[in-house]
Order: sequence, then C-alpha cells, then structure tokens
Amino acid sequence: MTTTTPQLRESAPPSGRPRRIRRGGGVMSSTGLYIATGVAAVLFLIPFYVLLRNALATDAEITGENWKLFPTDIQWGNIGELFTDETVPFGRSLWNSAVVATLHTVGVLLVCSLAGYGLARIPYKHANKIFYAVLGTLMVPTAVTFVPSFVLVSSLGWVDSYRGLIIPGLFSGFTCFLFRQYFLGFPKELEEAARMDGLGHWGAYWRVVVPNSLNFFAAMATITFINGWNSFLWPLVIGQDPSSWTVQVALSSYMTNQTVVFHLIFMATAISILPLVFVFLFLQRWLVQGIAQTGIKG
Repeated sequence: MTTTTPQLRESAPPSGRPRRIRRGGGVMSSTGLYIATGVAAVLFLIPFYVLLRNALATDAEITGENWKLFPTDIQWGNIGELFTDETVPFGRSLWNSAVVATLHTVGVLLVCSLAGYGLARIPYKHANKIFYAVLGTLMVPTAVTFVPSFVLVSSLGWVDSYRGLIIPGLFSGFTCFLFRQYFLGFPKELEEAARMDGLGHWGAYWRVVVPNSLNFFAAMATITFINGWNSFLWPLVIGQDPSSWTVQVALSSYMTNQTVVFHLIFMATAISILPLVFVFLFLQRWLVQGIAQTGIKG
C-alpha cells in the first residue's frame, strides 16, 4: 500500500486577484511625513507672515511690547507713502533692478554658455589651461578686484549708468564651469548630425544645442536673475545718484544713523521680493531639472 504525501500549495487569492501585503507601519510613516512637512511649511512661512504683518502696521505696533497677530488698523496707505516718498525714488529703483537683472541674466547666459561650449566641444590644445584659468578666478576674493574694477569703470565714464552696473558682471567663472560640465554630457550624435547638414560650431550651438538645453538654461537664468536682483555692494558704489539706485540700495536708505522707518522697510521688502517669487514659481520646474543635468560627477 503506497502512501501519498500531500503537497503544500500556497492558496491563491480568490478570483485571481493579487495578494495584498499589509504593512502596519505604512499609515504611521505617512502620517509622520505629513506632520513633518506641515511643520516645515509653517516654519518657512513665518518670516513671510511677519513681513506682511509689519508692512501693513505702524511703527508703534511694530516696535511695541504687546504683539498682536494682526495690526489693529491695516495701513494700506503705507504703499502710497512708499511710492510718493521724494527722498527715495523706490519706483525708479524697481525699474533699474528689473533692467539690470534682466540684461545681466541675458548677458551671462550668452557669454558663459559660449565659453562653456567652446571649452567642452571645440578642440584646442590650450583648452585645459584656459579652463584651469577660469577655475582660478573662483579662488580670487571679490574684494581684491573691487577697487580695480571701480577705477576701470570710472575711467570709462560708466558711473551712474546701466553699462557700469551690468557689463563688469557679465562673466561668471562658476556659471562657465557649470555650462562646460553640462555640454560635456550633451549627446554628441546631435551635433554630428548638424555638421553633416553643413552647420559649423556656431550653427550647431544655436540651432541644436540651445533648443535641446532649455531646462538647463532656465535653471541658470533663475539663479543669475536672483543674484542680479539681490546685488547690493557694486550698485551701491556705481549708482551714486538716486536715479541710478537699484532696489537693494533704496532699501538701505530707509535705515540711517538718525532714523529707521520700519513700516517702509517692511513694505519695500515685501514688494521687492514679488518679482523673485514670480520668477521662481514660473521656472521652478525647469530649475530642478536643469540642476540635475549639470553633469557634475564625483
């Protein structure tokens, strides 16, 4: 008599449905993640709340001992006072910052992208030496070149002009380095196809490389625009006349040795960050993708 050993088979779920694996910690981990994200968001928004609250308050409510979440009377007139102040042309400074930051961004992207493309793609026996020289500029403190740059700009008669504010900062060693690293990882097949169609280095750069690198260009444009908008020391020295002030220089004029106009400082700051918020929100998708495509490897 033979004995049949029963075989253990894994019972299949009914109706052919895939078995669900329950993880007890999944809900708790998700809840903890949401709580941590919410706390981080609140901490991030607190400075903006304080900025808007003080921008619509009086100096007495800003510096008073009894802190209130919202001003007793919202001072919408602070906006009009800011733009009608004859001592500080804030509207003009906003326009100057917009022009300087925009032209500075366009110039830096053009100059540094061409330099980075040339170092990455155009064969030249001294390319590495030039690249090391560009990296060497990153090791030179800004304070060392500040006085010679001012003397040169002053001798050219560019003080109190857009040329003096924009042209000296058109080259950035770090931006050139990032462009070179990005172009080193750019597919060569696209450029080879462009050369088969009769395009040279400039044609391949302008008609093939740039249209296929918009994400990276947008990321560099965002960073460069923010740096140009927030620049303070160089515009302070070059823009000696109030009509040439940028927004950062105008903000500093509300804080002197004699007086500090708190409500105008907060209102001017709130208005001055709006362009940066709009630029960041509009380009944030390309910013993350572009930084990820820099090609920097360890």
